[in-house]
Amino acid sequence: MPDARGALRDASSRNAAPGRPALTPTGNPAHLAPWSLISLSFGGAIGLMFLMLGCALPIYNKYWPLFVLFFYILSPTPYCIARRLVDDTDAMSNACKELAIFLTTGIVVSAFGLPIILARAELIAWGACALVLTGNTVIFATILGFFLVFGSNDDFSWQQW
Repeated sequence: MPDARGALRDASSRNAAPGRPALTPTGNPAHLAPWSLISLSFGGAIGLMFLMLGCALPIYNKYWPLFVLFFYILSPTPYCIARRLVDDTDAMSNACKELAIFLTTGIVVSAFGLPIILARAELIAWGACALVLTGNTVIFATILGFFLVFGSNDDFSWQQW
């Protein structure tokens, strides 16, 4: 006759060692997976809020900083392509992955440089530039967090999305 404690455990926690939380296929504790997704969504919303404040506040009222949205979309693209093309079995770095990191770095630096150039050309105010740079920091930290949380090559990862 099965005991009551065994019947109450779900399938993911049956495989966990006693006293340790169950792990998701990515190696994260199962109870942290939903919270990581929620916190990434919250970070993205906060970053976009700073960007919109830098554009839409009545004292700024210029929408030139919205061009950084292209950089947000482009920044993970080289690394995603390189992860698809490169076999990750060797521990040594390879040229394709290094090129992808270099291109991603150039895109991120451009995203930080565009508001500064717009402010120096007096197309936007310096306060709007500060809000856009704050939004850039939050958005790129969120993108980095996404790759850290869902970036493994296990069965369940961001590559399936």
